[in-house]
Amino acid sequence: MDDNNLNNINQQYYDNSDNNRDKQQYNKPEYGFWADNIAGSGMPSHDYYQYQEVPQPAEKSKKKSKVKRFFAFLAKAAVFGIIAGAAFFGIQYLYSRLNPEAFNNNNDRYIIGSVDDESYSGSKLQLQVTDSGKVKSIPESSVMKVAEETMPSIVSITSISTRKDIWFGMEYPSEGSGSGIIVGKDEKELLIATNNHVVDGTDKITVTFIDDTQADAVIKGTDSLADLAVIAVDLKDIDKSTQDAIKIAKLGNSDDIKVGEMAIAIGNAMGYGQSLTVGYVSAKDRKIEVSDNGRYTTMVLLQTDAAINPGNSGGALLNIEGEVIGINTVKFADYKVEGMGYAIPITRATPIINELMSREILKTSEQGFLGVGVQAVTEEISESFGIPIGAYISTVVENSAADKAGLKIGDIIQYINDVEITSDVQLRELISSIRAGTDIEIAYMRHIDGGYKKYTITVTLGAREE
Repeated sequence: MDDNNLNNINQQYYDNSDNNRDKQQYNKPEYGFWADNIAGSGMPSHDYYQYQEVPQPAEKSKKKSKVKRFFAFLAKAAVFGIIAGAAFFGIQYLYSRLNPEAFNNNNDRYIIGSVDDESYSGSKLQLQVTDSGKVKSIPESSVMKVAEETMPSIVSITSISTRKDIWFGMEYPSEGSGSGIIVGKDEKELLIATNNHVVDGTDKITVTFIDDTQADAVIKGTDSLADLAVIAVDLKDIDKSTQDAIKIAKLGNSDDIKVGEMAIAIGNAMGYGQSLTVGYVSAKDRKIEVSDNGRYTTMVLLQTDAAINPGNSGGALLNIEGEVIGINTVKFADYKVEGMGYAIPITRATPIINELMSREILKTSEQGFLGVGVQAVTEEISESFGIPIGAYISTVVENSAADKAGLKIGDIIQYINDVEITSDVQLRELISSIRAGTDIEIAYMRHIDGGYKKYTITVTLGAREE
C-alpha cells in the first residue's frame, strides 16, 4: 500500500471520528456522580467534562418561577383545607343543635333505622364504638416465679449400666444422665416419672433432689413404646429436710395449649444439674418416627424451640402457670436444624403414668401370664389392609388364660384395663407387671361378616413359668 492511500484512510478515519463525536454529543445520556461511582470509574469521564454546558441566566429565572408556583400551590391548598374543616365542624355543630338526641351518651351509632322511631318495625343495625384493647405481656419475673415454684418438683437422674466391648468382650460400667418429675407420694414411696430410655437396662439409679441430697431408686414400671417409666424412692432413704424441700408437680392439660404459648423446659442438661430454658410451643400433634435399638416407633409429640439437650430427657415442659404440659423426650439433631425439641403431651402420658404408679415390683414367679403371641398393627398397616390399630393375636397357647377366656387368632387387642395396647412389647410389659391370679379387662376387635366388632371380656391371668 502506498503512502497516499495510507494518508487517505487516516484522513477518512478522523473525519468519521469527528462525525461520531458530534452524534454522541446529542445522544449522550445524563450521568451523575452516583452513577459514575457505581460504574467504578472513581472519577468522571473525559466526555463528562467535554460535553457539560454552562447554565444560562435564563434557566435560573425559570427555576425561580417554578419555586414561586410551588409555594403558591401550597398556600392555596392550606386555605382550602381550613375552609373545608371549618365547614365540616360547623355543619356537625348545627346538626347537633337541631337534633341533640342523635349523639347519645353511650357512643352508639345507628346506620339503619331510627333509635327514636318506635313505629319502625324494620331491622336496626347498630354500630358501636370499639373498646380499647389490652395487650397481655409476660414479665421476666413470671418465668423466675415458675422456676422457683417448680424446680423442687424436678430431679436429676444418674444411671449406671454395664456395657460390653464388642471387640474384646470386656464389661465396663457406663454412666448416663437424665431428669425426672415428682408425680406422687404414698406412705412408703416417692414416685417419679421419667423417660423409659433414661432407666432402661440400668443396674443402679441415683436421684438427686433440689437440695443436692441423693437417694437410690428402683424401677416401678416401664412402657417402652410410650417411652415412659416410673421409678420409686423409699421414703426411709429421704431426710425430713429434703421431704420438706421437694414438691409434687402440678400436671396441666396439653390439649388446651395453643401454638405460640410460652414453654419452659427444666432438666438435668448435660448432667450438670438443673437448668432452665425458655421458648415457645412450636407445633402440636407432630408425628415423629423415633429409633430405639433398631426399632422404629411413631410418637405424637409437642414441638418446642426451648432448648432440649442430652440430660433433659424425662424433665418437665411447663406453661407460664407452672403446670407440666409435656415430658421432654427427644431433640431433632442435625447440623441444618436448630430449635426443634419434642415432648410427650402430658394428657397422653397421664393415664400411662397412673398405671405405672400402681404397679407392683414382682418376682418372675409372681408375674401374670396371658398366653398369646401378638404383632403390632401400626397406622400404615391399618390404612393398607383395613385392620383396626392394636395388637393382632397370631398365636394362642393352649389352656392358657387367653384360651380359657375365648380369645382367638385374628382378634386384635386394643385395651387392657383402659390402657391402650399397640405392640407386643407393650402388652408383655403390662401383663408381667400384674400379679398372677388377678382379673383384667380386655377390649378387643373380632372380624365378623366382613367387618370388625368390639368385645370386652374379663380374663384371670395365669402364672408365668420361670
